[in-house]
Amino acid sequence: MSHAPLAPACAAVLRRDLTLAWRRRGDIAMPVLYALIVTTLFPFALGPEDALLQRIAGGAVLVTMLLAMLLALDAMFRSDIEDGSLEQLMLSPQPLALMMGMKILAHWITTALPLIIIAPLLAGMLHLPAAVMPVLIYALLLATPLLSLLGAVLVALTAGSRRSGMLLALMLLPLCVPVVIFAAGAVAAAQQGLPWLAPIAWLGAALAMALVLAPLACAAALRIALDA
Repeated sequence: MSHAPLAPACAAVLRRDLTLAWRRRGDIAMPVLYALIVTTLFPFALGPEDALLQRIAGGAVLVTMLLAMLLALDAMFRSDIEDGSLEQLMLSPQPLALMMGMKILAHWITTALPLIIIAPLLAGMLHLPAAVMPVLIYALLLATPLLSLLGAVLVALTAGSRRSGMLLALMLLPLCVPVVIFAAGAVAAAQQGLPWLAPIAWLGAALAMALVLAPLACAAALRIALDA
């Protein structure tokens, strides 16, 4: 049996997931609307004081992004399990970990990338200084794929459960705490005029490790969950 080249196989999986996500554009818009609504409520709840809003802007945007991504995380592999395409990927000659990496990339593009695009708007609503915006974007570009990779492993572990939303949230939130701390620390340091590269470097190191290990763990967890 001849093996198909890896590059066309990866491109086909990525294109399929992006096409399916585009057909369900409402699911893409839900995290964005959620983030807009939550960020809009902060000035009403805390008052219009600029100094207070500036102080919490970085952390508020990061936590809002995390919760918005959590809304779409449970459905990462659900449709693939229901229509049997995940079993076909497991039986294909291509490495399952690489295919899972493409599916995680598609999830990040359709869920986190729209949130990163509107992040300057959300931060501006909380009066975050314009000079700090690039640091916020850098932090989000490292933190959001890390959250997607960690979430994919947990989604794979709970793939056999019908109602895994609450379990997934309970398992993921402790893992997200260090990510939010480093990302928010970088933004806070930039606001205070302090060096902010160290938290960004730690996020980059964690992302590099997750890029290697998370698809492998995700593939192993899916094999265990579907064989059970």
